[in-house]
Amino acid sequence: MKQTSGTQHPVPKASWSEAEIPLQAGHPASSNQQPATSIQHPASSNQRPVTSIQHPATSNQQPVAGFTLLEILIAIFIFAIIITTVFASYRIVFSNTDTINKDITSYEMARNCLNRMIMDLQSVHVSLPPGYMPPDFDDPPDLFRIVGEATTIKGSDFPWLRFTSLAHLPLGKSRPSGIVEIVYYVQGTDDAGFVLKRADNSYPFQDFEEKASDPVLCEDVKALTIKYLDQEGEEYDVWDSDDETYEYATPKAVKIKLELDTGSDSVLFETMVTLPVIREKLK
Repeated sequence: MKQTSGTQHPVPKASWSEAEIPLQAGHPASSNQQPATSIQHPASSNQRPVTSIQHPATSNQQPVAGFTLLEILIAIFIFAIIITTVFASYRIVFSNTDTINKDITSYEMARNCLNRMIMDLQSVHVSLPPGYMPPDFDDPPDLFRIVGEATTIKGSDFPWLRFTSLAHLPLGKSRPSGIVEIVYYVQGTDDAGFVLKRADNSYPFQDFEEKASDPVLCEDVKALTIKYLDQEGEEYDVWDSDDETYEYATPKAVKIKLELDTGSDSVLFETMVTLPVIREKLK
């Protein structure tokens, strides 16, 4: 009788019911799924322990923005240009302050001068027929005549104008009324300049003489031109309402051009005054 050694008897299969098979959460039951265990494995050798050390920024992070030396130099250069321009402008303005003030003074003086002349001419007084008769050879000149002449002062030509007016300019405490004789004339100054003066004489009218007391109407006169217009609009450089050349008529209008020297430049002013009363030509 042979004995068999090492014979392995089959182990009977345990009868597990499906309810007894442990399942992992979230996964359906599977025949290949191993039963879950509660054993927790320690960290493997490939895992590194977590530490609280904070590492510096990696190469992917952008550096803090700033200015390069070249940018700073360019900014300083532009700033220097701006400051230089601003100070240069201020220096020009301040250096021209005297010139600007002189120009303003000249404009004010010319305006006042022309306004005075306009007022005088708009108040002109002339003698009319039949009270006026053309003078004979030996008759005295008309007291209310209009005479415009040309004079030469220090090599420059200037006009001289005489007429009568009701626009008296009182000086001091005397305030005479009535018709006055007004004379515009230019006089030279010590500094090679010229001034325009206005003589204002009350009746009885004497032969005109320049006086130091005559008020200055305008200073820094560079040029003065007075034109006389007849009834047809023709211009004349001189005029005499007592002369047969002008047929004993008075001008219809007077045109005035005044040029002042401001030092650096000159300014020109012009106006025309239509006389309110005229004597027409006597033929």
